[in-house]
Amino acid sequence: MTQQKGKVYLVGAGPGNIEYLTIKAYKLLENAEVLIYDALVDTELLNLAPSDCLQLEVGKRGGKPSTPQAEINQLLVHYCQEGKRVIRLKSGDPFIFGRCTSEIEALKAAKCAFEIVPGISSALAAPLLASIPLTDTVLSRSFVVVTAHEPEALNWEALTGIETLVVLMGGKNLPEVVYQLVKHGKSRSTPVAVVRDCGTARQQIWTGTLETILEITAGVSLSPTVIIIGEVVGLRKYLQPENIEVDETLIGN
Repeated sequence: MTQQKGKVYLVGAGPGNIEYLTIKAYKLLENAEVLIYDALVDTELLNLAPSDCLQLEVGKRGGKPSTPQAEINQLLVHYCQEGKRVIRLKSGDPFIFGRCTSEIEALKAAKCAFEIVPGISSALAAPLLASIPLTDTVLSRSFVVVTAHEPEALNWEALTGIETLVVLMGGKNLPEVVYQLVKHGKSRSTPVAVVRDCGTARQQIWTGTLETILEITAGVSLSPTVIIIGEVVGLRKYLQPENIEVDETLIGN
């Protein structure tokens, strides 16, 4: 009897809310045999998997115990070689700070079939859900997404000249981000927005400037957060939806 061939799907879970999950990801989760997921993945998504699906959390959170990457690679290869449909569920998009390279290299070395399924990155979702456009014909002709997990590795001189910055994994290092930008010439009056738990019922937004944002967020746990820095943050007050009551009987007519 020929053993069934397994396959690993590297799936983007989006920013958290199940409503922002792609249809393809939804269908894959419904048919998963093994689900290996990150810490930031919303538990509501896990409920989509069949009741007999093996679920393994391998999340990486700063300052907390986490599963070594080599062990995650081994798990993917092991269950794939057992002939299982394996879903490697990652928050956001797999290729935006998703640590996919090591996993793909391990799968290819073991001759395991795999497929990459895109997801909505919080780098795009958080500004949008905070009513902040990343581009604008006048204020922002470009934007850059960086991780502040290791701020010393960033080219702050170059980043200071970018009109709009989106900083992921920067909550703990927000003071360093502010310090480096001001040090390299960014105006202290530059608007800043900090969005925590974007796309969920827990979403919170703080706005200020490079001069005031540290005081505004003092004592607040900023994880997980997306930080937007640039003049476009100032557009938020004009672009937020108004709280207008909608007559539900008119919808669809």
